[in-house]
Formats: sequence, structure tokens, C-alpha cells
Amino acid sequence: MITLRKLGLLLATATCIAALMMPAVGQAAAVDVPDQVLVWNQHAIDELIGTQGAGALQYLAPVHGAMYDAVNAIALTTVDGGYEPYLVAPPAEPTYSENAAAATAAYQVLVWLLPGRATQLEGYYNDSLAEIPDGPDEQGGIDVGSAAAEAMKRARADDGRPGTPSFTTTSFTVGSNPGDWRPFADGLAGNNFKWIGDVDPWLVPDPSRFATDGPLRLGSAAYATEFEQVRSLGAANSTTRTTDQTAMARFWADNAFAMWTRILRQLSGSQDLSVAGNARLFATAYLTAGDAQIACFQDKERWHFWRPQTAIRLAETDGNPATVADPTWTPLLPNPPYPDHPSGHNCVSSSIVETLKDFFGTNQMSFSATHSTLNITRTFTSFSQAIAEIRLARVYGGIHFLTADAKGAALGKQVARYRQAHYFQPVA
Repeated sequence: MITLRKLGLLLATATCIAALMMPAVGQAAAVDVPDQVLVWNQHAIDELIGTQGAGALQYLAPVHGAMYDAVNAIALTTVDGGYEPYLVAPPAEPTYSENAAAATAAYQVLVWLLPGRATQLEGYYNDSLAEIPDGPDEQGGIDVGSAAAEAMKRARADDGRPGTPSFTTTSFTVGSNPGDWRPFADGLAGNNFKWIGDVDPWLVPDPSRFATDGPLRLGSAAYATEFEQVRSLGAANSTTRTTDQTAMARFWADNAFAMWTRILRQLSGSQDLSVAGNARLFATAYLTAGDAQIACFQDKERWHFWRPQTAIRLAETDGNPATVADPTWTPLLPNPPYPDHPSGHNCVSSSIVETLKDFFGTNQMSFSATHSTLNITRTFTSFSQAIAEIRLARVYGGIHFLTADAKGAALGKQVARYRQAHYFQPVA
């Protein structure tokens, strides 16, 4: 039997519990807003990878550079502080919504880059704002994001990308002499993307400062050794390439930007990065890789060196008695529509590897990735392990000489080291 005293105690207890569960006066209840850097990174990947091909990186860079400046401007006003801006640090308050800033910056830059997708992008943007609590802090974030986007659009209004006034459609030099690159009737179709080398750099003052000293001399013993290496290991019907080496070649033949983005997103989750941390991670990776790719494609035109398929089929013309022609030789992977030297995948991937080592302060990090369409997963325990595998994978695929891979990787590392010394420094 419950007495009036016991009933009073029960009601008092329930009232106390209810009071503890309610927010304090003037304190808004916490709202779980999806990280809009990750949300708009996925939108950007979905919009750009399938439409821009090898040039997608030159579009990912401005989207994420603007997001970084927007989110970082707010971080700079907080106790923890932020980092040096890329272009600008619009006026902000510590209470402004970083998510609203990120979504707005990304949306406005993407609409500028892809006006034909304005309706779809507006829908994505409205979905993002619906996730963020209304109020002056949301509006403050929107204003900061708009300012960062405008700064990016002004800076890149005529940077050499398609659609800008200085864009040129000139193609890579095609030659007929031994060592000269020439396109393939059975290679990957589409634009050969020479324009990438003509884009204004994102971070470095002059991409040509990272020029390589070129491929091996055709008549050298070293060239003959690499010739035989790729002829044996990279052939479509190779009997010397192992099952794991074949899987490695096919795995890294997936779109490099999409693959590294999946890895970046995985690392973001495993390291529990904040909105500001994600903004800096993706911007640093894409802007650095963007410059590595520009320098790389300039170097491709500088040397316009033939791919292994041409070299092996026309070996009787190279003046090297140690090489033997095979007129029907075919690589495991289809040839990309641009010259061999240096390897674009290695230029970009090495710059990202060096960026990750710098960002996380260690080379030792476990991660894995899966091919977008094939049932192939690779697991790594360090960042350097990945670039070491990529260098060999392009030989196993039959589309690069090893020197092109090694010098591409060296170029990417040098670009990343320049960025590390000159950009994204912490602000005390």
C-alpha cells in the first residue's frame, strides 16, 4: 500500500529526474549534424569523377580549398585556434556554424564549376541546411562560406581549366622517332588532358621547378633491363607475374582520386577528425595533389616518351641490341591517352602519401581499401607501403617503365615537401 508520504517521495524523485534530463535555461539541446565536409566531399566526388576523368582533381581542389577557408575562419576565433588560410579568412565568430560554412562554400563553388547541375546541387544544399539548426549562427556560417567561395571564384576565374578564357585544347606532342609518344587505337579513349599541365598552380610558384631529368637513354643497359622487366611482368598473357601482382595491378588501376578519397574518408573516421580537421585534411590532400599533377603533366609534354607497348613493338628502332621487338605485345591494362614519363598515378599518390604522413605525424597507420567494381581489397600498415606498391603495380599492369614510376613518386614527394614548408601552418 502506497501512503501519501511515499507517493510524495515518488513524485519528487520523478520531478528531479525529469529536471536532470531537460536542458538548462538558455541552453539549446545538442543537435547531431552530419559533418558537412564529408557530405559535400561525397557530392563533389559523385559529380566530378565520372564527368571530368583525369581532370577531376583540378575541380576537387577549389571545392575543398573554399571549404577549408570557410571552416578555418571560424576555427581561428576559438580557443583552440586554426591554421593559416589558403586564400582568405572571412570575419567570423566562434559560435558560427562550421557545417553551414562548409556546405555553403562547397555548394557555391560546385554550382560555379558545374552550372548545368545547379538544380541537383541546390537540392543537396537545401538538405544540408535542413540538418543545421536555424538561427544567427547558421546565418553567420552561411555568410562565411559565401565569402570563401567568392574568394575562390575570383582567384580561379581564368586559371586554364576548361571553360575559362585561357583554356587551350592543344594535345601532347606526337612523334615518329624512337622514344616518341604516340596514341593507341586500342588504348583508353578521350581527351588526352594536356591542358592539366597548363593550369595555374594551386600552391607552388612554378611547377617546372619539379621537372625530372627524364627517362632512361634508349641505348643504355639500364633501359634494356627495364624494357625486359615490363615486357615480362606487364604482358596481358604474362607467365612470370604472380596472382598477387596481377591483383595489385588491377587494384591500382581504379580511379586514383576516388581510391584515395575512400582512404581519406576511412582515416577521417578511424582518427575521429572534427569538421575543421576534415576540412584541412581534404584541402591539403587535393591542393597538393593538384600541383603534383600539374607539374607531372608538364613533364609528360617535356619528354613525350613512349609507353612500353610502343617501345616493345618497335624495339628494332631503339638502337639497343639488348632489346627484342614483339609486334603483338599487349599490356595487362589499357594504355592511358598520354605519355609514359613520369607516371601520373605516382606523382599524385606520392604527394598524398607525404601529405598524410605530415598531417598525422606518422608513417605508421593501418588502413585498407577496396576496388570500386572488382572484389579486390588491399591492406596496409603504413602510408609508404602504399606508394611502394603503386610504383610496382604500374609495371605489372604493363603501362609504365619503372623509371617513370620512381621519378613520378619523387616529384610528388617534392611538391608535398614544398607545401609542408609554406602552407597550412598552425596559428598560435
